[in-house]
Amino acid sequence: MAKKREYNYFDAFVRMSDYACQGAEMLHETLRTFDLYTLPKKLDEIHKIEHEADICKHEMMNKLTVEFIAPIEREDIINLAQEIDDVVDAVEDVLMRIYMYNIKSIRAEALEFTEVIVNCCKTLKVALQELHNFKKSDTIHSKIVEVNHAEEVGDKLYLDAVHSLYLEEKDPIVVMAWTETLDRLEKCCDNCEDVANVIESVIMKNT
Repeated sequence: MAKKREYNYFDAFVRMSDYACQGAEMLHETLRTFDLYTLPKKLDEIHKIEHEADICKHEMMNKLTVEFIAPIEREDIINLAQEIDDVVDAVEDVLMRIYMYNIKSIRAEALEFTEVIVNCCKTLKVALQELHNFKKSDTIHSKIVEVNHAEEVGDKLYLDAVHSLYLEEKDPIVVMAWTETLDRLEKCCDNCEDVANVIESVIMKNT
């Protein structure tokens, strides 16, 4: 009788990060080619990605409840899965805000933000692909540093974008809508840094 294949938590982290990448790329492309009339369809598509990430996270949690041995501490598995899931949720949240506030055109700063978010997610995926071999990896630390730097870029972008918004826009509804949307974009960068911080914590605990 064939031995039952063990559940691989590291592969699951990579799968979840891939959903984050898919969501970030869809968000960027939706804003780059913005069309008010196809926005509801894009919302459905990005929600499907978010739902798949949820399924992956729940599967991981279910495995964790029945398995006696895990490759890293259970608390770290839970935290890392939740932080990656938070990135996917935050990315979807941006598009939801654009739809809810009936934003009709996309500010240039928003596209700069989504480029940063896409790069953050791709960098996190590379780091997570290396996590199973973190003791020998030559790249994982540099990827954590890259994400931390990108979050700082996001902070500066947020500061300048909000300043420009209040300087240039006279319609208070537009100001309110974009203030909230820019806040959500900045939150995506923060969530990516949170993932990087958990990865770094896991490495420190296990070396």
